[in-house]
Amino acid sequence: MSNEHTPLLAHGVCGLSADNASTPNAVPRKLNTFFGVMVPTVLSMFSIVLFLRTGFVVGHAGLLQGLVMLLVAYTIISLTILSICAISTNGAVQGGGAYFMISRSLGPEFGGSIGLMFFLAKVCACGVYVLGLVEALLDIFGQDPASSSAFRVLPQGYWYTVLYSSIVLLLVLMVCLVGAHIFARTSFLILLVVTISLLSIYISPLALTTPLKFLITHQGPGNETLTYNASYTGFNGTTLKDNLAGYTVDYSTGKVMSFATVFAVMFTSCTGIMAGANMSGELKNPSAAIPKGTIIAVLYTFIVYVLLFILASSTCERTLLAQDYGFFQRINIWPPFVTIGIYCSALSAAMCSLIGASRILHALALDQLFGFPLAPAAITSSSGNPWVAVLYTWGLAQCVVFAGQLNAIAGLVTVFYLLAYAAVDLACLALEWASAPNFRPTFQVFSWHTCLLGILSCLVMMFVINPVYSSASIVLLLLLLLFLHYRSPTSSWGYISQALIFHQVRKYLLMLDVRKDHVKFWRPQVLLMVANPRSSCQLINFVNQLKKGGLFVLGHVKLGDLDTLPSDPVQQQYNFWLSLVDKLGVKAFVDLTLSPSVRQGTQHLLRITGLGGMKPNTLVLGFYDSCTPEDYFLQDPAFSHFPPVRHVESPRWLTSEEYVGIISDAIKMSKNVCLGRYFFQLQGEGMGTKMDGAARIIDVWPLNLLQPSSTSAASVDVCSLFLLQMACVLNMASRWRHARMRIFLCVEAESSDQGWVVKEETYRELLRKLRIRASIKIVPWDSVVQLYGQKQTQDPELEGLTKPAQALSEDFQSAVNRMLMEHSAEAAVRFLYLPRPPAHSSQSHKYLSQLEAVTYGLGPTLLIHGLTPVTCTEL
Repeated sequence: MSNEHTPLLAHGVCGLSADNASTPNAVPRKLNTFFGVMVPTVLSMFSIVLFLRTGFVVGHAGLLQGLVMLLVAYTIISLTILSICAISTNGAVQGGGAYFMISRSLGPEFGGSIGLMFFLAKVCACGVYVLGLVEALLDIFGQDPASSSAFRVLPQGYWYTVLYSSIVLLLVLMVCLVGAHIFARTSFLILLVVTISLLSIYISPLALTTPLKFLITHQGPGNETLTYNASYTGFNGTTLKDNLAGYTVDYSTGKVMSFATVFAVMFTSCTGIMAGANMSGELKNPSAAIPKGTIIAVLYTFIVYVLLFILASSTCERTLLAQDYGFFQRINIWPPFVTIGIYCSALSAAMCSLIGASRILHALALDQLFGFPLAPAAITSSSGNPWVAVLYTWGLAQCVVFAGQLNAIAGLVTVFYLLAYAAVDLACLALEWASAPNFRPTFQVFSWHTCLLGILSCLVMMFVINPVYSSASIVLLLLLLLFLHYRSPTSSWGYISQALIFHQVRKYLLMLDVRKDHVKFWRPQVLLMVANPRSSCQLINFVNQLKKGGLFVLGHVKLGDLDTLPSDPVQQQYNFWLSLVDKLGVKAFVDLTLSPSVRQGTQHLLRITGLGGMKPNTLVLGFYDSCTPEDYFLQDPAFSHFPPVRHVESPRWLTSEEYVGIISDAIKMSKNVCLGRYFFQLQGEGMGTKMDGAARIIDVWPLNLLQPSSTSAASVDVCSLFLLQMACVLNMASRWRHARMRIFLCVEAESSDQGWVVKEETYRELLRKLRIRASIKIVPWDSVVQLYGQKQTQDPELEGLTKPAQALSEDFQSAVNRMLMEHSAEAAVRFLYLPRPPAHSSQSHKYLSQLEAVTYGLGPTLLIHGLTPVTCTEL
């Protein structure tokens, strides 16, 4: 369908895998599981921690806590990997890796914000790896007053570190501009070199059987040279025992280490699990390659790290481990093996991070979530390499290296990654909880328990590592969410929030038992019938204030017969009505029906609108009179699809008999009925209007003015109580909260029994019990009552069918109207008692003419006939 093709539909998570080579202008996918996932993942997870921070972890935390850290870290990433595998095997995964999976699962707001956070994490990680590489370079070639080596020629210091880092980063940029597939091929050679270096580390303790002594010097505070004596003992039980626990001062930062700070550095070795997922745009079959390659790579790296931790703690004294993070070079059978391994692993990790970050940025740019600032990042070369995104990423990574110390930014990198991993777990959890039929991943080794545990573990470790960074990252995430919520266009990806809402609403609707309804918790649930929204927006806005958190449905009857039509016209109009709801800013549902007549269609809506315990109990209609409706959307092109309003000469869709029949039908179906007249005159109900109603007055006439005999009794019927309740509900709405409410009691002041005094006291006591704040106004209407009963007639055709019909004189109707005009002229809205409609359709026109005469020229007026007991004086 044409309306499904939006700029955001370029990547479909639920679509079937397609052969990209067959798609016009598609970039060919070249990488398999080994080269595209396993190799970059292993190299990213080895990075600088393998060679430069193994001693740091074991030397400061000890073997036991080091293994605990390793176990915690790999537990977290294992839970996340299960989520990654589930999501990536549930459809076609395209460019953008983690961002693509999160955005297509959780929607553009959450996906875009987490994608940007993950991009920043990758950028910071690239800076960490470059700083680690420079640290290794300076360990070999940096100037050292205590050393006479001819190779130590590089000056040291903060700005020199930044300079060397910039040069290395520029080299990384050059490689990444060539293309990801070239890096993937060369990375295999790098992995071979790193593997050889690892093997030399494992073999060296077997070859070096004699202990070795080392003299280690550091530049201390105040240019003081600190010297340490360290030893390599070979495999030794005492050495292993001494390395089981304890924390010391980090010589690179001068701070005492703790579990959190050491874990933050160690966890950077676990931030590469999405290296393969980030290459999803270059993989031949990402849905199969990402799970398989990632799991194998993680198992391999875990075994390597455990063996290295045990090896280091069994052969090297604590001083050697804590004071020389590059100690593997000192105890190797041929030190250049380790040196080459450090350079290769750090350089490859930096390149992998830069490429992965650029791919995420490129995907964000393609989806147009952040607009113009990221638009250039969508540009690619003829081979498909997003070179502008690479330049963006390189520029930000250049800013990161100004930190100058690897350990200084390790905590920030770890927090960003943990937040991204928590988001992946959240995406999988949401898909699982939504129980969507289309969530059918081929990878089944996961459950909502693993997702939830992954989220909690990530969040806990974030705050354990650095509460400030964690809080700041979450605040940044929320700000990005808000920005994208108000900025991003509607996507065709599907919103997981909608699936979750559906799941929860269905569950709670089943729990909403109509048999447990109680008058204490009654609220209006309104079906407002709208003939043409062009002329009804003021009434729609008013009823929105009147619903008091209840159900509000806009109903419309499309005249027609489906048998004579090629398709259902209602389906085509539904989205237009939803746009109307958005335009007016009302909290309403829309229900449309096709029917041969308006009356029959209204019956259908009264019966079937709503679900379970949420069904309309009140019908609201516009008034049936000869007023020419105004067109509120005349200048708004967004509503050009609604028909023009009715002209004076145009035939009406509804006869007076049918209109009164709708009222009768609603009453027979035990629905309350409200008729709204002159609401086009009501001001201040628009979406952008701000008022508290302080200058407004709500007038309530709770007695049946067209039947004076009913007003003589002191008792109050259900309809009058319903009238009071609706006025009170309006008085509680935000724009009417400070309005004054007045209740008018019509009395025969000249009556000898003085019953009006009793009536006034009855109403005052009633208002006190109902906790309604209103003033009571006594209106003598003796002169009006005297006009009642004149010219009583009985239609001979109705003899025996109904009780005698009361033909109200025009003088009486005019007198009632003048009384209302005199006392309620300044009111913003009036609530009047709506008499029950006549039983015979022949009296419909007379019934409407009476209502029209009484309310003529009043201004916004709501005539109400209530059937439902709605008031309660008990707790």
